[in-house]
Amino acid sequence: MSLMFDPETTVYPFPPKPARLSLDEKQFYRKEIKRLLKERNAVMVAHYYTDPEIQALAEETGGCVADSLEMARFGSQHPASTLLVAGVRFMGETAKILSPEKTILMPTLQAECSLDLGCPIDEFSRFCDQHPDRTVVVYANTSAAVKARADWVVTSSIAVELIEHLDRQGEKIIWAPDRHLGRYVTRQTGADVLCWQGACIVHDEFKTQALQRMKALYPAAAVLVHPESPQAIVDLADAVGSTSQLIQAAKTLPHRQMIVATDRGIFYKMQQACPDKELLEAPTAGEGASCRTCAHCPWMAMNGLKAIADGLTQHGREHEIHVDAALREGALIPLNRMLTFAAGLKG
Repeated sequence: MSLMFDPETTVYPFPPKPARLSLDEKQFYRKEIKRLLKERNAVMVAHYYTDPEIQALAEETGGCVADSLEMARFGSQHPASTLLVAGVRFMGETAKILSPEKTILMPTLQAECSLDLGCPIDEFSRFCDQHPDRTVVVYANTSAAVKARADWVVTSSIAVELIEHLDRQGEKIIWAPDRHLGRYVTRQTGADVLCWQGACIVHDEFKTQALQRMKALYPAAAVLVHPESPQAIVDLADAVGSTSQLIQAAKTLPHRQMIVATDRGIFYKMQQACPDKELLEAPTAGEGASCRTCAHCPWMAMNGLKAIADGLTQHGREHEIHVDAALREGALIPLNRMLTFAAGLKG
């Protein structure tokens, strides 16, 4: 366990909530964004956790709504010369790593991620240096610098399979940054895993007692949980998985009601997949608990219509992602390893 980072005492720089737009303003910016996308030969990719109106706009304009890796992969395969990434900063970096020839824009470069912020490269590199016999596996929710320090990058959708693979090779592992996901894959695989102690501020807030009470109110409901949640929440789940896996679970499980323990932004695509089912937010506050995020990432909320239009109009230092060439080459190695491994699983 790292003594250098403690998620319990860390204070993250929460951004202010974006100003609400009137219906006329929303209509104006939607039209402006559609015009700018065509003008700039750009395509919009949005994460499942952005607001529903942003996801809908990405779909309407020929873009995609997906997890961070699929966003970058879609962008790399799309003929557009510019990608507008609606998400958080590491997602824009990943897109730039996979598509260095393209212009990568974001609504704001101030959209951070607590997992990324909680794994600074200098501290993490020292941590790795203390355990040189271990293979370094980092989650996609990390900076380009942390990815370049790693042997493998991984997403939650293939985390268990990758750790099982490495364990069969006799490798001992450093896992970063999410401690809950690290604990989950350790329990699933039995591998020798040393976890960095990061956490997602959204998933870390789901509360066990409050969820148990909710289960009592909705006894016929299935509980869907992202593995970045605390172990006690995972233990109450009927299905545990990545964003795409939870959407699939909501579609295939026979239950008519779903209690969903992940960012509520996922409800947009989940409701599309199963329009006849009732989706319920898992509680993020309990006895003595404050709700800092209320099941929605404050940085994802920065991806508003005005900010997207500003990104497409202004470009420049406030909106364009750049990754140092040497850093990109280093980060591309573990990313490509992951892509090859994931392709093998599908094959």
